[in-house]
Parts: sequence; C-alpha cells; structure tokens
Amino acid sequence: MIKINLLPVRVSKKKETAIQQIIIAAVVVVLIAGIITSLYVVKRVQVAAAKDDIVAANNKVKELKAKIGKIEEIKTLKEQVKKKLDVLNQLRKNKTGPAQRLSTLSDMTPKQLWLTNYSEAGENIKISGVAYTEDLIAQFMRDLEASSDFAGVELLLSQQADVEGIKLKKFDVTMKLESTAPQP
Repeated sequence: MIKINLLPVRVSKKKETAIQQIIIAAVVVVLIAGIITSLYVVKRVQVAAAKDDIVAANNKVKELKAKIGKIEEIKTLKEQVKKKLDVLNQLRKNKTGPAQRLSTLSDMTPKQLWLTNYSEAGENIKISGVAYTEDLIAQFMRDLEASSDFAGVELLLSQQADVEGIKLKKFDVTMKLESTAPQP
C-alpha cells in the first residue's frame, strides 16, 4: 500500500490562506487609513476656509464700524448745522418782526398823537403815549384792532396830563400779537 503525505499541502494551503488574509487585512487597513486621511484633509480644508471666512467677516465688520462712525459724525454735524440754521432763522425773524411792527405802528399813528413807550414781552405788547384828544386815542385803537398784526387791543389808562402848559391825554394800551410763530 502506498502512503501519501498530505500534511505539507494542508500546511501550504494554510500558509497561503494566512498570507491572503494578511494581505486583505493590510489592504483594508490601508484603505481605512486612506479614507480617514482624506476625511481629515477635507475637514482641515473646511476649517481653514471657515477661518478665512471669519477673518474676512471680522475685517468687513471693522470697515462697517468705521463707516458707521463716519456716518454718526456726519449726523452730529448735520444736527449742529440744523441748530445753527434754526438760530439764524430765529434771529432774522426777530430782526424783521419788531421793526416791521414798529413801521406798521408808525403808519397807523394819527397826527397829534405821540408814542412815548413801546414794550414787547412775548406776544404781549404795551404802548404808552399822549394825544390832544380822546377821539385820537379811540381812532388809534380802532386802527390797531383792524390791523392784521395786533388783536385784543385794550385801553388801560386814559388821564389828562399837563405837558409844558398844554393839556394832553396820556394813555396806556395793551394788545397781543395776532400771529406769532412758535418758538423752538
């Protein structure tokens, strides 16, 4: 009888299987390492891009803050200029207002009636004067009432006064300005 030794074949097959398994395991490990490395590189690139975006956004924020600062400065200057223009307009109004009213008063004042005092306190006006007759005072008050500048004309005082030997009528009149612009 013939005997065949099959042990070396089994051992060689086991060696081949072990080598194949080691090769497959090595390939799997290399593939997994490659996948992990590629994922790591992709994430690093994404992190670097995000950091660049953050730096760009921070720079943009700094630029916008600078522009906002300039805009606020311009707004402040605009408000200052507006206040100055309002003051100038008020000065112009006050410059022409009383002068215009005094001119109107001068035109309304009849002959033989003289104004001795004119005072303005806001919208209240007080006028003092002397006249030859009470009729002249009454005519002056009617003219004031008919004027578009004055309203509420009232006679406070009417008395006889002796001025350098001449008998005259002394009077005080109060009134209000018809249309006053609101003061800012």
